[in-house]
Amino acid sequence: MLPRNLSRRGIAAAITAVLLAFSLLSMAEETEHKTATPIKHLVVIFQENVSFDHYFATYPHATNPMGEPHFHARRGTPTVNGLNGALLTNNPNLVNPFRIDRANAATCDQDHGYTDEQKAFDGGLMDLFVQTVGTGPGTDGILTCAKTDVMGYFDGNTVTALWNYAQHFAMNDNSFSTTFGPSSPGAINLVSGQTVGATGVVGDTSGDIVNGTLIDDAQPAFDNCDTREAASMSGQNIGNLLSAKGITWGWFQGGFRNCQVAHTGSDGKAKKDYIPHHEPFQYYQSTSNPTHLAPSSTALIGHDGDQANHQYDIQDFWTAFDNHNFPEVSFLKAPGFQDGHAGYSDPLAEQTFLVQTINRLQQSGEWDETAVIILYDDSDGWYDHAMGPIVSPSSTPADALLGPGNCGTPKPGAQQGKCGFGPRQPFLIISSFAKRNFVDHTITDQSSVTRFIEDNWGLGRIGGGSSDATAGTLLNMFDFSYRNHRLFLDPSTGLPAGGDDDDE
Repeated sequence: MLPRNLSRRGIAAAITAVLLAFSLLSMAEETEHKTATPIKHLVVIFQENVSFDHYFATYPHATNPMGEPHFHARRGTPTVNGLNGALLTNNPNLVNPFRIDRANAATCDQDHGYTDEQKAFDGGLMDLFVQTVGTGPGTDGILTCAKTDVMGYFDGNTVTALWNYAQHFAMNDNSFSTTFGPSSPGAINLVSGQTVGATGVVGDTSGDIVNGTLIDDAQPAFDNCDTREAASMSGQNIGNLLSAKGITWGWFQGGFRNCQVAHTGSDGKAKKDYIPHHEPFQYYQSTSNPTHLAPSSTALIGHDGDQANHQYDIQDFWTAFDNHNFPEVSFLKAPGFQDGHAGYSDPLAEQTFLVQTINRLQQSGEWDETAVIILYDDSDGWYDHAMGPIVSPSSTPADALLGPGNCGTPKPGAQQGKCGFGPRQPFLIISSFAKRNFVDHTITDQSSVTRFIEDNWGLGRIGGGSSDATAGTLLNMFDFSYRNHRLFLDPSTGLPAGGDDDDE
């Protein structure tokens, strides 16, 4: 029965609102394509420069000192391939790994070059991190740097949210960079599994490209926000495959709309929100938006044929999300000061971004058909004790894993300059379908995300030597026979907040 004080005009308005909401939901359902799993929306949060041991070395055991958020593992929490025993007390590096307090979350950036990371691995001995990728002594803004910093790690009192997500959802402790090297190769491997096909187009790119393979941080050729040498990529990327099937998608990056906007970073210096070499689709002419044009309308976000060409500011994601135009595949890139990159960002700034994003996604009516992946572009050089298999040997002047010019013996005619797998990094899946408090040991790499998208939406393979063809599966981290609970966290502390319906 309707309340007596509800007027006819009010009834009409209420009915109109209900019909509009139903119409929008129906439209959203009509645009969703058939998928191999119940996942209709994938959100890939691609963060910066963290090795697995740097964030999860002692998981699930935290020190829990006074004044820091405490972390206590659930009963039955599985262990990970982290640091214990002699690795903590008698490490083969010049100093033992050491815990970094939450009060010192802001740290200096480490060396994460293609060649130097291979030298640090020392043929698998993993014992030259201080000498080859540690930075300092010196300063970076308000930060003081020492070469031994590279051996530092955080625990659940600082990266508290990520440890809680690992407790509640699924984590992989055997996930690697597709190749060695910094951000640009990592980002391109995420979207194409292929760093071969690079061409320098502006300025001096010596050192950025070896044998036609991108190994360093040249900026994207098809981006008017570039400030230095640039490179372009040939071939296909996952965006091309998605567009060919009419799947809605987009790369959403902080600061994309206005690449001059900046915030004060963790080093006390101004840092632009938008970082060109973190935007992989801008390296490909087919998926670029060189002048950073805004979408013509909210309804066209994620769709083909618009001037934005699937490249957006992160605010466009939330506009689409709030207006029931949630793209089927979304890549989210935090503004620089929140992307977790040592130097200009830190784990606490990163935590704020991650938790606010995931809390908001979980409030959606579409959460039960959504999966969120958190992974990283490179390790920043931070110490990690685990070496992955070398599935892509390379022998160029830039290689050094087994000695000068040597990262294994490639097969005749094999692509060169993409030695990998590279360093190990964190990898988490947050979803109602994610296995609960689960650690997956399947060998995966950045292009495993590409493969999952291809398989879930029936896109086929990129080809041309892309590692999508051999990438490890993510399916072991899911259980589609049940529904996991939501987990809402406090962005500041990373601890469970109101809305956690977990009854344990």
